[in-house]
Amino acid sequence: MSRSEPGIGPAGGRVILHDYWRSSASYRVRIALELKRVAYERVPVDLVAGAQRSADHLALNPQGLVPALEIDGKVLTQSLAIIEYLDDTRPLPALLPADPAARSHVRAVALAIACDIHPVSNLRVLSRIEALAGAEARAAWNRENIAAGLEAVEKLLRYPGYTGAFCHGSTPGMADCALIPQLYNAERWGVEYRHLPRVSTIAGNCAKLPEFQAAAPERSSAGPGDT
Repeated sequence: MSRSEPGIGPAGGRVILHDYWRSSASYRVRIALELKRVAYERVPVDLVAGAQRSADHLALNPQGLVPALEIDGKVLTQSLAIIEYLDDTRPLPALLPADPAARSHVRAVALAIACDIHPVSNLRVLSRIEALAGAEARAAWNRENIAAGLEAVEKLLRYPGYTGAFCHGSTPGMADCALIPQLYNAERWGVEYRHLPRVSTIAGNCAKLPEFQAAAPERSSAGPGDT
């Protein structure tokens, strides 16, 4: 829950996030909402129990995924699209830089995580691998995928003007919203990343910020749908 008046966003009206506490995509949006100071209510969607396939949830998100964000009289899906909407409608603090080349690079880092690492490590894929080849194959697949993906992200972060604080510049943005949930998953699966200097520096800097602390899965677990 945001630290502002519960459930009321700066543009007015209730803001409701349908999410699962350990979902990387949901975690990204929680970070963005906290950074934007948008207060929101949470409706847990228990992915393990299959609540994402319920008729009510499919009416919000036909893909049967989380998150889904009710805001400004709309229902938004896909985490990075939601973050860009928040940046377009609530410009400060900016989550994307003004310079076109820098914006492209920040998007590239975020997409490398959200579209290349995350999709082949999500619950649907891992459950299928376990069904076909067993729990050990599931774990090996996930660790190898996350480790290789983070190595590539480290290299992507080596661009001119990198300050060492966040993925771009001296304030967190969309790429940081994507990176921190992926590092949470890395830790869950025992994937080491502290040998990656830029990734490690960013992780440490984000960990100090109350917005990232408030969005963390353990802080966001509440109720029977968050077990």
